[in-house]
Amino acid sequence: MTQEEAVGRWRKSAEENLQVARDLMKLKHYDWALYMGQLVLEKLLKGLVTKNIDDAPPYTHDLKKLAEAAKLSLSSIQQNEFDEMTTYNIAARYASIKKKFYEKATKKYTEAWFGKIEEYVLWLNKKF
Repeated sequence: MTQEEAVGRWRKSAEENLQVARDLMKLKHYDWALYMGQLVLEKLLKGLVTKNIDDAPPYTHDLKKLAEAAKLSLSSIQQNEFDEMTTYNIAARYASIKKKFYEKATKKYTEAWFGKIEEYVLWLNKKF
């Protein structure tokens, strides 16, 4: 697979997952919408790693580490937001913390953070 094909796959998968995340928001499955939103950002970042360094992205879900690997410069606010959004991947997967995440993912909280996810999708897509 060429570099261009690999980047295209990351972007296409992210686009498909974004639609799923939006559907989950409509269905009020807020915890899963945040999980899928994090996954969208992760895939876009992995696409940027592939594009920017012509190598496979690291095996991590950490958005901040992926941004660093993609040679993106993040403000301290962005770093903090990426740290928060990275927790959605872990929280939705593991039973020991899933209940706390479910309680955290209120409508108000999720609408605010899903809005940030949507903004980051636009920002990252401009980097391609």
